[in-house]
Amino acid sequence: MKKLLFILGTRPEGIKMASLIKEFKAHDGDFDMKVCNTGQHKEMLDSVLKFFGIVPDYSLNLMRPNQSLDTLSARMIRKLGDILSKDKFDYVFVQGDTTTTLCGALCAFYHQIPVIHIEAGLRSGDKYSPFPEELNRMLVSRIANIHFAPTELAKQNLCKEGIAKDVYVVGNTGIDALLLGLDLLNVQKSNIIPEIFRDIDFSNRTVLVTAHRRENFGAPLEEICLAIKGLAQEHPEVNWVFPVHLNPNVREVVFSKLSSLKNVFLTAPLDYPDMIWLMNKSYLILTDSGGIQEEAPTLGKPILVLRNVTERFEGIEAGNALLVGTDSTKITTETNLLLGNKNKYNKMAKAGNPYGTGNSSSLVANLLARLQSK
Repeated sequence: MKKLLFILGTRPEGIKMASLIKEFKAHDGDFDMKVCNTGQHKEMLDSVLKFFGIVPDYSLNLMRPNQSLDTLSARMIRKLGDILSKDKFDYVFVQGDTTTTLCGALCAFYHQIPVIHIEAGLRSGDKYSPFPEELNRMLVSRIANIHFAPTELAKQNLCKEGIAKDVYVVGNTGIDALLLGLDLLNVQKSNIIPEIFRDIDFSNRTVLVTAHRRENFGAPLEEICLAIKGLAQEHPEVNWVFPVHLNPNVREVVFSKLSSLKNVFLTAPLDYPDMIWLMNKSYLILTDSGGIQEEAPTLGKPILVLRNVTERFEGIEAGNALLVGTDSTKITTETNLLLGNKNKYNKMAKAGNPYGTGNSSSLVANLLARLQSK
């Protein structure tokens, strides 16, 4: 029986590992598994784990206010090293491109434990955007032994870098989590409005806005807020819902620019169940989030991507997402088109999801079981 360690520390990792962890538990005779929560984003991750019924075997509680990446990385590698020194594993799973992902892979390498990378091969082509995620995932690709890529394009990215062995296209486990979450919430049949949205009239169209990436701090975020302010004034009949990240670089700008507008609703960061409920109720989504770019097409929601580059080109090519950057004029123009042009809206809404159909976790588990039987 192979012994597996799943390392996660942020909400996106928790979401995209949840269905995978549950799937491997169903292969109980083949694998002995443990879960490590680094606590990189402790509060936001804890609610995800609770929602999906996952209890970590190790909790490192590494979150500190405004800590630097180098300090976080040093502490994380030391703590993970303690675990890997005491408990022997056959494989370490990491997901995506966070500091937890890089440190988990690097520490496993130091202990000569094979690394399995979930969501391998995403590339923006700019090592500073997203920062530090782009370089994180490139480095993890050099370390990993098995690469589970979400799309053919991601696989091609790895091949271009000379990584062609043990690369498998399986779709994105985030779609599995979304469908599992919708099932747990019974969203499609429920008209119950979560308490956090009680002041919003959902008989009006609702636009969801999220922005939190480091490369959007400062002037780019101010441009985004300028666009939202103008759009909210131009469309008083539309709800503009903006869950505001806890980072002060985000909160100070967003609240100073948008808090006075009656049809702009600035909420606390949303738990995953509330977020997928709101996504399902929204008409349109403006975001710099990678996960939302993957999830929204399953719900038939057009996406305007608030970034200058994206590693998720598949959505752009499929037509369900449009890269608009952070220029307020561009954001305003494209949002107005989707609010006013039903044909354009329907074309994007019905483009389909290029990231998967919800069977990625079972593909990963079955592939690994088959690899072990050889």
